[in-house]
Amino acid sequence: MPKPQPQPAARPTFEAFIFDLDGTLLNTLPDLVVLTNAALQDFDLPARTSAQVLSYVGDGGRMLIKRAVPTGTPDSVVGAIFERWKQLYPVIGNKLTTPYPGVPEVLAELRSRSLKLGVLSNKFDQGVRDSIGECLPGAFDALQGEDADTPRKPDPTGLERMMRQFGVTPAQTVYLGDSPTDMRCAAAAGVFSIGVSWGYHDACELEQAGADAIVTHASELLAFAR
Repeated sequence: MPKPQPQPAARPTFEAFIFDLDGTLLNTLPDLVVLTNAALQDFDLPARTSAQVLSYVGDGGRMLIKRAVPTGTPDSVVGAIFERWKQLYPVIGNKLTTPYPGVPEVLAELRSRSLKLGVLSNKFDQGVRDSIGECLPGAFDALQGEDADTPRKPDPTGLERMMRQFGVTPAQTVYLGDSPTDMRCAAAAGVFSIGVSWGYHDACELEQAGADAIVTHASELLAFAR
């Protein structure tokens, strides 16, 4: 009698999809370069290249500025530049920012299935709302960036709060992002993590950070939808 062949494990499906923003939903790098250099210029500091700014992103705007300024810059100056960075954000806005290929269509399909959709980002909260409002209006049930009550990822506070808001459990939730920080946040909250390979970090980094799955195009996310 032939030996039964092991069956592949069923792919999990989820009721709530929570996304990182920069490098996951939107390619914001071109605007981040312009914005960062405008803020640095106002303090007579040298401009940074696109590659340099890319290496600074992932841990919020203040950390981006801290990495962009010369070593030894006082925290008070870093804070002042960051405040200027935030002031310039509405002016520079999202002129060069675009959704990644397939993202708007996938979000529309997920919404048609009555799934819960959210954004949790390390970008300052108003910046998150401005970016989504301009580039993906009406696509999400909840938006959250860094604010006084929401520490930066990988702290899971924001993710846990959004799950409570949606009325879902960790087992019903997936968190999607492009950085090791995102994967660690998902793990800390006990939710399934999907790393997207089209963002600001490569797949190897995401795997090493514990990603439960890696996708190379937005359309692949539909396989994880209930």
